[in-house]
Amino acid sequence: MTATLTKPEYEIKDIALAPQGKKRIEWAGREMPVLRQIQERFAKEKPLAGIRLVACCHVTTETAHLAIALKNAGADAILIASNPLSTQDDVAASLVVDYGIPVFAFKGEDNATYHRHVQIALDHRPNIIIDDGSDVTATLIKERQDQISEIIGTTEETTTGIVRLMAMFRDGVLTFPAVNVNDADTKHFFDNRYGTGQSTLDGVVRATNILLAGKNIVVAGYGWCGKGVAMRAKGMGANVIVTEINPTRAIEAVMDGFRVMPMAEAAPQGDIFITVTGNKHVIRPEHFDVMKDGAMVCNSGHFDLEIDLTSLGATATEVREARNFTQEYKLPSGKSVIVLGEGRLINLAAAEGHPSAVMDMSFANQAMACEYLVKNKGNLEPGIHSIPVEVDQEIARLKLAAMGITIDSLTADQEEYINSWTVGT
Repeated sequence: MTATLTKPEYEIKDIALAPQGKKRIEWAGREMPVLRQIQERFAKEKPLAGIRLVACCHVTTETAHLAIALKNAGADAILIASNPLSTQDDVAASLVVDYGIPVFAFKGEDNATYHRHVQIALDHRPNIIIDDGSDVTATLIKERQDQISEIIGTTEETTTGIVRLMAMFRDGVLTFPAVNVNDADTKHFFDNRYGTGQSTLDGVVRATNILLAGKNIVVAGYGWCGKGVAMRAKGMGANVIVTEINPTRAIEAVMDGFRVMPMAEAAPQGDIFITVTGNKHVIRPEHFDVMKDGAMVCNSGHFDLEIDLTSLGATATEVREARNFTQEYKLPSGKSVIVLGEGRLINLAAAEGHPSAVMDMSFANQAMACEYLVKNKGNLEPGIHSIPVEVDQEIARLKLAAMGITIDSLTADQEEYINSWTVGT
């Protein structure tokens, strides 16, 4: 259902889901102590007072806590979905009802609805954009040039989005600062590796209920997300094959104990294929043709382009829904290829996304990046900026403290030694 309030306006699936969503948001908060501390500080200091903000994110229980932190900070914020299948409808309802945050998102929205929501977001005339894939930023640059002067900056959550921002900067169209949240140590070391690793396999299991032990799992890409998926699949007893285009990452995968080969060689061997490259058409018709009957393919990269579903659909003689989030494509040869989650993010399409404990650090980075942009308004050059090291380390320190873990610090003598060049062997 679509409903509308005078203030805030929203577009969600069912307002009656709010009580269930509130319980789940509160449950996630148990595992998010860092963001909770930031929320509390923001509520006192109001660092985003008067700032219009748009967040294009996966609408999950964890994202709810980021949205609450932004509102606590004084921002006039609205939230839209960054993926058609990632919205948790009960969370969207609770954000509207219980927290007064406008949300324009529902699970299963089509591309036209998604693009309409992007336009609604830009109608908010944001000063700051929190992006997940850079769609809002790209649309602003292509279609809303008159609003660029109002932009303080953007923050980007994903590798795919950073690649797009770099291309924008090279083309001379990114004329405001963008903070690279994706490459913060407390983001990619934990969110990409441990979050993607666990949640991807969770999505595969929920969609299929298959046993992973003994299966040949092909992981396309050995960046931080690929490392996490391969590590977790190996831990579940799978035989893992890695495909790569980067020779350094390929060597790393070999030394981590995985077989490495081209996709053309892996295609006949794999039982399950998981793409995490951020590129397009990693699995193509020539790969589908030689796969085993019943081979399963899914994606945990950002967009649904990593698997060439257009070609697969054009070739298939029949497509049927085998289970929720599980489509069987019958090929002319008589074999079938199983696609999970419509080729979109399997960890959000069929499961609940990353565990709250890792998103605690990722969204702490997002919140702090927004504060950083406002504090440095007018002082940051156009282009891509890293999260300041001191902010990254403060997030790590807060996380350790919440876990009850302490670490060493340098003595005065060690501090002097490490900053000196006069003492050698």
